This record gives sequence, C-alpha cells and structure tokens, in this order.
Amino acid sequence: MVRVPLTNEERERGERLGTALRDARAAASRSMVEVAAEAGISVETLRKIETGRIPTPAFFTVTAIADAVGLPLDTLRAVAENGAVEVAEAS
Repeated sequence: MVRVPLTNEERERGERLGTALRDARAAASRSMVEVAAEAGISVETLRKIETGRIPTPAFFTVTAIADAVGLPLDTLRAVAENGAVEVAEAS
C-alpha cells in the first residue's frame, strides 16, 4: 500500500498541532521526559510531533499528550485547524 503524500495544508495543520502541544507543555511547566512518560510514548516521538515532523499522529497518542499537559481536546482541535485560540489562554 502506497501512502498518498500530505498536502501543504495537512503539513501546516500538523505544525500547528505540534506548536499547540509544545506551548501547553511549556505553560504546564512540564519537561518532554515527563510528558512522554505520562503519555506512554518516547521522547523522540513527542519531539517529532511538537516539531511537525509527525504531522498526523495517532488519535490516542494526541489524546494522551493533551491529557498529560492539561489541554482540552476542543481547544487543541481549534488551534490545529485554524490557530484561532492561544493555548495559554485556553488552559
């Protein structure tokens, strides 16, 4: 099975998702090691998601990270879709 390349819009959405998660982690004063351990993923996976190198992470991975940093999924969705809400204001 061949994976269809991501569009620019999908890549940008992944970057917004990563930025939102990184900002929420910083606002919660949590380290990458702490968040990755709580979410059950590797630090490298978290780093790749936060930097947009994994623009379409699995849903349960995203929810685990969001839970670890106290970010509601509705807020995360709004930020990832259009960047309209600042994460620090939402928490």
